[in-house]
Amino acid sequence: MFENLSDRLSGVLEKLTRQGALTEEDVATALREVRVALLEADVSLPVARDFVKSVQEKATGQAVTKSVSPGQQVIKIVHDALIQTLAGDDANAGELKVSSPPAPILMVGLQGSGKTTTTAKLAKRLTDRNKKRVLMASLDTRRPAAMEQLAVLGMQIGVDTLPIVAGQTPVQIAKRAKQQATLGGYDVYMLDTAGRLSIDDELMDEVAAVRDEAKPHETLLVVDGLTGQDAVYTAENFNTRVGISGVVLTRMDGDGRGGAALSMRAVTGKPIKFVGLGEKMDAIEEFHPERIAGRILGMGDIVSLVEKAQEQIEAEQAERMMKRFQKGQFNMNDLKQQLEQMQKMGGMQGVMGMMPGMGKLTKQMDEAGLDDKVLKRQIALIDSMTKQERRNPALLQASRKKRIAKGAGMDVSDLNKLIKMHRQMADMMKKMGKMGKKGLMRGGLSALMGKGGAGMPPGMTPPAGLGSGAAPGGMPGLGGAALPPGLSGFGKKK
Repeated sequence: MFENLSDRLSGVLEKLTRQGALTEEDVATALREVRVALLEADVSLPVARDFVKSVQEKATGQAVTKSVSPGQQVIKIVHDALIQTLAGDDANAGELKVSSPPAPILMVGLQGSGKTTTTAKLAKRLTDRNKKRVLMASLDTRRPAAMEQLAVLGMQIGVDTLPIVAGQTPVQIAKRAKQQATLGGYDVYMLDTAGRLSIDDELMDEVAAVRDEAKPHETLLVVDGLTGQDAVYTAENFNTRVGISGVVLTRMDGDGRGGAALSMRAVTGKPIKFVGLGEKMDAIEEFHPERIAGRILGMGDIVSLVEKAQEQIEAEQAERMMKRFQKGQFNMNDLKQQLEQMQKMGGMQGVMGMMPGMGKLTKQMDEAGLDDKVLKRQIALIDSMTKQERRNPALLQASRKKRIAKGAGMDVSDLNKLIKMHRQMADMMKKMGKMGKKGLMRGGLSALMGKGGAGMPPGMTPPAGLGSGAAPGGMPGLGGAALPPGLSGFGKKK
């Protein structure tokens, strides 16, 4: 998400931080490059102009705080301007208004934007996170099997859907959904409307009629993030003709340039509430402008990383693992758990993308052939071991190694790298265990990397600050395994 824009802006702003003092000419030159970067990322011209103007006014003649370099001051100004562009003045604009049951949520958008899938994703999120009882209803009477699609998704995620009655109009279905939600004691009912390939009067009239019947608490427009400025045009039209309360951008995990997100709030005045990041039913995130601004500028997103960790890691399991680590116990079963947790949290790149200063390392990882297949290969090797071997890695001698490597379809050299990695992590866990619980929590990634980034793949050095505990401590169960030592040997086969 925002990878191209992030690379360009980080490059421009990095030049500023290297200079001891900044002249107005330095700032003007940098801001010209920022403007080009925004336009290349498909940000609309008026928004790019206003953004650069806002930064220039604040940066020119800015009194520099002691202990902060002028370059860092400019980065702070750019960061604040990004938040303002993405969020506007309302800090809580992204929250869904579903307090008084049954709260209707109207889902609108063009055909092919991912409206039905997004309806199911939001229903699952409201059910799992907010503990709401949700009813979904498809009002798409035109597209073949649209109603069946929502019913199938409902079964997959365990959310009720309104029974299909042939021949009813969208307004009649909306009325029936409201009645069912009231009688059935549902907290929220979601109305998935029909879409068209382009905006027309018939579509708008139909959506407006459903809106008048349902009187929704939220009208969410689902738009495809890959369509760039066309998504902003769609949002403008829907907002003018029907009225929307927020936007959901889908396919933000793709190679789109992300300009639609930066333009959306400024042009329409409506907040982006969620972003879709994949096909899985849990691949949707709340849109937090301050966190997104941090990601764009390579500052990471530690809050989201910790939230992801808390979602994926059970408290009891984390407590058990912590006690084992304090005793200096760390076997292959423990290592497997760490690797599986990383997979659940989005893999190595997903975790590193949220960590301050680690954005550049993801490119180096790509060049070194390090991707999430590495984790699968490591887990396959551990799965190929017997229970006894997992509990006691000291048993792994030559004949056992040959059998394990053959069982996983890999070489003995790959297994040796895994054993070395386990040994390094076990030593670190013992050291952290001696520090007690606080030391174990604080240690995190920096303890595993050691001084100067030991264990990092060749050619990679941790960003300044990471060696001193800047990594996210307080993620129970992770044990700092965000980038296990020894990964360098697990690149793609040549």
